[in-house]
Amino acid sequence: MKRSEINGALRDAQNMLDAVCFRLPEFGSWEPEQWRIRQGETGTIRRLMLGWDITDFGMGDFSSVGAVLFTLRNGLAEDPGTGCPYAEKLICLRGGQRLPLHYHGVKTEDIITRSGLMWMELFNRGKDGSVDRENPVRVYSDGMEKTYGPGERFQVPPGSSVTLRPYLYHLFGASEDTVIGEVSSVNDDKTDNYFAEPVSRFADIEEDEKPLRLLCNGYG
Repeated sequence: MKRSEINGALRDAQNMLDAVCFRLPEFGSWEPEQWRIRQGETGTIRRLMLGWDITDFGMGDFSSVGAVLFTLRNGLAEDPGTGCPYAEKLICLRGGQRLPLHYHGVKTEDIITRSGLMWMELFNRGKDGSVDRENPVRVYSDGMEKTYGPGERFQVPPGSSVTLRPYLYHLFGASEDTVIGEVSSVNDDKTDNYFAEPVSRFADIEEDEKPLRLLCNGYG
């Protein structure tokens, strides 16, 4: 992704959050120089990869496959004394965007529509790790069990959520500009994402202009 595209996505996401009166912690608005000045205070933030995360998953088509995320809180499975024993994220999707099909081996997460309109598709994981396109999927939505056909697209209206347990393939997207919440067990984006599409979790960046914000994988 070009840095100019990332900066534009940041501005769009901030406008979406402002529209629903969601305020980020103070480091969400820091410019790169502030990270340098306050590096002695921010070791835990950097270690937990809190903050902005913008990616096209290496697919080169951010308007179709991509997201702006912000990790608000997190922990470390290998060091329970650092951070929290849970994680929380925001995911901002423009209309027409989606995430790639994937599952997690450890993380359980609630995916919540905060504003806008999210759709979701689910698949079981086969014994060989493949996508099971034959058997129905059972899942809980706000405490109620529901059954969907493999890949059946369903809507998750504002205020509603879906609980995704390990080894459940899922993808979700937005029919319009949408703010999504994620509340989960500890999140590890480096080792706990298993994709059914040829993607990379973090984008390579072409520096065609100065960054407005540092991303969580680029604190340096």
